[in-house]
Amino acid sequence: MNVANESVARHAPPGAHGQAHGPAQKQYIIGFALAILLTVIPFALVMSHTVAGTPLVIAGFAVAQILVHVVYFLHVDTSEEKRWNLMALLYTGVMVFIVIGGSLWIMHHLYVNMVPHAMHGQVWK
Repeated sequence: MNVANESVARHAPPGAHGQAHGPAQKQYIIGFALAILLTVIPFALVMSHTVAGTPLVIAGFAVAQILVHVVYFLHVDTSEEKRWNLMALLYTGVMVFIVIGGSLWIMHHLYVNMVPHAMHGQVWK
């Protein structure tokens, strides 16, 4: 029986069963540990009230956690095989940034132009 027939019959060659899951399982464990760590640290900072710039610190940890998820769980990297996945992810990120950033920019300018008293401390009389 050749290799093609073994794969059809769902039989793996001797010794090949444990090799495929070892590195992947290690990557998942590392990713899980990093995700837990990147969740616990901001939570502890918020609960202890120790950092003055807490929203920026939380945003930094959130970006780091997104990167951990993309690398360790989605397996997106710069290799040749996954280059198009990386390009699609970057394109999606740029589009989300444009939509959210543009919406916030438009809402801010509408607020400034429609409610000028709120920005300058004036009261309507």
